[in-house]
Amino acid sequence: MRELLILLLGLFLLTPAGARTVEGVDLPEKVDAAGQPLVLNGAGVREKFFFDIYVAALYLPRREADAKSILEQDQPWRMVMHFLYKKVGREKLADGWEEGFSDNLDAARLARLRARLDHFKSLFPDLHRGEEVVLDYLPGSGVQVRIRGEARGVIKGSDFARALLSVWLGEEPVTDELKQALLGKG
Repeated sequence: MRELLILLLGLFLLTPAGARTVEGVDLPEKVDAAGQPLVLNGAGVREKFFFDIYVAALYLPRREADAKSILEQDQPWRMVMHFLYKKVGREKLADGWEEGFSDNLDAARLARLRARLDHFKSLFPDLHRGEEVVLDYLPGSGVQVRIRGEARGVIKGSDFARALLSVWLGEEPVTDELKQALLGKG
């Protein structure tokens, strides 16, 4: 019994205060995106065909539960994708981005974003279990893409940032369950 209490106390001390754990991934309550303090709005798991693909965590300047309101604001945000699946190929990632944008944008908006979307998709290599993608949007600067801690590029425009965030929070999100979790409702 004493050993169990010591083990539980040790686990408690290893988890930072205010942190949240989803599928074994520790997510801090607060992050700093280029000097912008952001708080964890919500987090959940992207599942496909009963497989856990990645843990997603959305950070905003303040907690918000209304997807439409979040998408209408030109505010900083961070989306963290921590991969759980053994390997997601770059082609699968590109197809996923394409589907997410197509499902949430009309043809005219998609056409206006086409060159930037194609560039964005080209930034992604194959990703493996334990690897992380961090997407930081800073108004006036664009969406910075970091993969495995390495800066891969910046995609300019608030229109692109909103379209990207709509992949998770739009009318046709990757999954409704993940959308609700990112909004802090799941």
